[in-house]
Amino acid sequence: MVRAGVLDVVVEQHGDSKGWPVVLLHGFPYDVRCYDQVAPPLAAAGAHVVVPYLRGFGPTRFIDPTTPRSGQQAALAADLRELSSALGLSAPIVAGFDWGGRAACVAAALWPQVVRALVSVSGYNVQNISAAATPVPPQFERSLWYQYYLHGQRGRTGLENYRREFTRLLWQEWSPHWSFTDDEFAATATSFDNPDFVDVVVHSYRHRYGLVAGDPAYQELEDKITAQPPIPVPTVVIESQCDPLIPFALPRAAHEWRFPALLDVRSVEAGHNVPQEASAAFAEAILHAHVNS
Repeated sequence: MVRAGVLDVVVEQHGDSKGWPVVLLHGFPYDVRCYDQVAPPLAAAGAHVVVPYLRGFGPTRFIDPTTPRSGQQAALAADLRELSSALGLSAPIVAGFDWGGRAACVAAALWPQVVRALVSVSGYNVQNISAAATPVPPQFERSLWYQYYLHGQRGRTGLENYRREFTRLLWQEWSPHWSFTDDEFAATATSFDNPDFVDVVVHSYRHRYGLVAGDPAYQELEDKITAQPPIPVPTVVIESQCDPLIPFALPRAAHEWRFPALLDVRSVEAGHNVPQEASAAFAEAILHAHVNS
């Protein structure tokens, strides 16, 4: 457990603490178990691998009961920076997907001097809140049902009462070709028993649409994110071929506009949970960033 900012963050660490640092960030609704097959080859290659439980997940806890249980992107990025500082990590490679990819992207955009390189699933994973009110075609909107469900009290109560049923359904929908086992799901599902899980998740899916205010402590960061800044650090983008939430791939030029130091764009046969579905490919992308940054 590491005291970092407003959190006591529980982390799993692999490899030599004096090795080249890399932080692996999970998404929703997942936890550190998605990196069980990613961390060992990185540690074998000399990395110091840090895998934290995000706010609202697993044994990570807020220090002060009065701290807003925010799930906004600026809070996740600030958590990453605070954790890196608390652990004394010198310019780590940061890698992630979903919420974790967003934290990594925002941190790399706001503080590029403290991020050596970035590995991001789906590329520029930074929310444009001002554009969130504009609908997309219905065939894409339908996959976002869970977000709209959580916008109301009925959805909040549903998540509270059916944490495992809700999250397991998302695993099934988002990874249509991944035959995960009951044991694999159960190993992660305990993380959803965190007392702040529901509050953080609901706030995340309301804040990104401008439906609720963020934590005032992060407003200055949110103002900077509004400009949708490019990310200047060396970056490897991973595109998933079978993720229903990202139904089309962007051309390399679109990524180059967001990532002026783009190293590579890699396509993998996986659904949403890339590190658990395509562990070797995810680890290889990080090693490529290590060698070329």
